[in-house]
Amino acid sequence: MENLNNVEQKETPEEHLAKIDRLNEQLKNEEKKEKSGWKGFFWAILLALAIRSFAFEPYNIPSSSMLPSLLIGDYLFITKFDYGYSRHSFPLSLPIIPKGRVFYVEPKQGDVVVFKKPPENKVDYIKRIIGLPGDTVQMKSGQLYINGDIVPKKELGEEYWDTEGGKNHYTRYLETLPNGVEHLIYELGDNTKYDETEEVFVPQGYFFVMGDNRDNSLDSRYFGLVPMENLEGKARIIFYSTNGNGLFFQFWKWSEFLRLNRFFTDIK
Repeated sequence: MENLNNVEQKETPEEHLAKIDRLNEQLKNEEKKEKSGWKGFFWAILLALAIRSFAFEPYNIPSSSMLPSLLIGDYLFITKFDYGYSRHSFPLSLPIIPKGRVFYVEPKQGDVVVFKKPPENKVDYIKRIIGLPGDTVQMKSGQLYINGDIVPKKELGEEYWDTEGGKNHYTRYLETLPNGVEHLIYELGDNTKYDETEEVFVPQGYFFVMGDNRDNSLDSRYFGLVPMENLEGKARIIFYSTNGNGLFFQFWKWSEFLRLNRFFTDIK
C-alpha cells in the first residue's frame, strides 16, 4: 500500500492566493523599511548640515600662527550664530544668502574668528580681531598702535617652540586691547618683515585681523582687511588636542600625545 504521508499535497486555489498575498505583504514591508532607512539617512544628513550651518562647526589648527593661544593639533568648535549669517556660513559657501549678512551683530575687539581669507574667499583662516570699523591700525618698530595710541604689553618671559619653520625662541607678552581684553602674544623680535607698516584705516564692513604669533602670521598686514561677509564664526572652545605623535585608539600612549589639560578649555 502506498504511504499516504509521501503523497504530495496540492494547494487549493484559496491557499495559493493566500500565499501570494503573504508574499506581496512581505515585499511591501521590505519596501517600507528601505524607504524608511533612506528617509532616516536623509534627515540625519539634513540635521547635520543645519547644525553645521547655523549652530556649531568643528575646526582644527593647522599652523603656529596663533601661538601661544592655539596650538597645532587643537580641535575646537566655532559658533555660527554670534555674528549672523552670510553665504560663507554654509557648506561650499553656497549663495543661500547672496550678499552681506542677516541677523548681523558686530564682533568685538579681541574675538578669535574663523573666516574665508580674502581675496580668494576659499581657504579658512583663524585670527584675532584687532581693528574694528572706524579704527586705524599700525605697527611701528614691532609695537601695535590702534587709533594712534600704543597698545600696552607686559613681558612674561622667554619660551622655545618647535614650529613648521623649526625651533624658535619667542618672547611672551600679555597684550591689553583698548576695550580691556587681555590675551597672550609671541614675538621673535621687533625687526621682522611686518613689524613696520603703514597706518591702515578700517572702513565700515571690514576688520583688521592679526595672529597672536605676531612674527609668524599671515594676516591683515599681508592680505589686507577682512570683509564682514567673510566671517564664518567665533572660536569658542577646544574640545580635543594632540601633539600628533599617536592615534586615539592607542590608549596606552595617551599620556604621550594627548594634551588633556587643553580639553574643553575656553578660547580667550
